[in-house]
Amino acid sequence: MTRTEEFEELRPLLFAIAYRVLGSVSEAEDAVQETWLRWEAAPTPPKSTRAFLSAVVTRISIDILRSARVRREQYVGPWFPEPLMTDPYEDPERSAELADSVSMAALLLLERLSPLERAVFVLREVFGFGFPEIASAVGRSEAACRQLAVRARRHMEAGRPRFEADREEREELAERFFDAFHKGDLDGLRELLAADVQLVSDSGGKAPRFRRGVFGAEQVSRLLAVLVTPFVRIGGTVEPRHVNGQPGAVFRDRHGKVINTLVLDFLDGRVQAIRSVLNPEKLTHVGPVADVWTVDREARQALRQRPAEA
Repeated sequence: MTRTEEFEELRPLLFAIAYRVLGSVSEAEDAVQETWLRWEAAPTPPKSTRAFLSAVVTRISIDILRSARVRREQYVGPWFPEPLMTDPYEDPERSAELADSVSMAALLLLERLSPLERAVFVLREVFGFGFPEIASAVGRSEAACRQLAVRARRHMEAGRPRFEADREEREELAERFFDAFHKGDLDGLRELLAADVQLVSDSGGKAPRFRRGVFGAEQVSRLLAVLVTPFVRIGGTVEPRHVNGQPGAVFRDRHGKVINTLVLDFLDGRVQAIRSVLNPEKLTHVGPVADVWTVDREARQALRQRPAEA
C-alpha cells in the first residue's frame, strides 16, 4: 500500500479526532491537510501508521485550539461548534461513544477543558487509545496523561446534561416538532417544549440573532409560530437533517442556499434546547450560503403584510 493509500484510509479517523478537539470543520480539515504534509515529508515509515498520524493530527489540533481560544474569548454572542452533517469515521465497537461525543451539547462541554485535557479525553474516552499512544501524541508522561484523563472525565461527568438517549423516541419527537413548526401550530409546539426550554443562536455578529437567547416554553413557542409563516411565504424551506448526530434541520432560502442549521436536544420527552448556527462563516461546508440579512428583511416585510383575501 502506498503512503497516499495509507493516509486516505485513515483520513476519516484523523478528521474525527481533529473535529472533536477543535469543534470546527474548517479547522479540522486544515489539521488533516497539515498532517498529510508532515506524513509526506517523513523520512522513514513509522512502526504504526495509525499511531503516528493520530499523534501528529492531535498535536496540530492542540496548537490550533490554543490559538482559537483567544479568538473565541472575543467572539460576539454565544459560540457554537461548526455543524457536522456527517461523521466520516465509523467503528461499530465504539458507536455509542462516537455518537455521544459529536453532539452539540458534548462539544460545548468539551470547551470547558484545557486543550491537553480535551485531547486526552477524546483519544482515550472516544477512540480508546492506550496511554502510551496518548503520551506520545500530547508530549506528556503516561502518569500525567492518566491525571489529565481523570480530571477531564470528572469535568465532563459533572456538567453532562441528561438528554434523551433513546434514538427512536428522539426521531418521533423531532418529527412531531417539525410538523407543528411547519403548521405554525402554537399549541402543538408548546406541548413539545420543556418548561425551561432555551432557544439560542450563534451569529458571531454576522447575522441577526435572538439577543442572548429566548427562554421558556411560552416565549419560544410563540416565536417559532410567528417566524414560520413569513419564512414559508418568501419561499424558505426547512430540510430535516441530522446535525451533529442529533435531530435537526437545515433552513434554506428560495434558491436553496443555506440560511442556518438547527439542532434539538430532548429530555423526558420534551425539547430542552434548540441551538441554531447562523454565522455564515460556519456554514460554507454545508452548501452555498444565503445572504441572511436579505432573508431577514424579506421575512419581516412578509410578516407585516396581510395575506391576500381569497
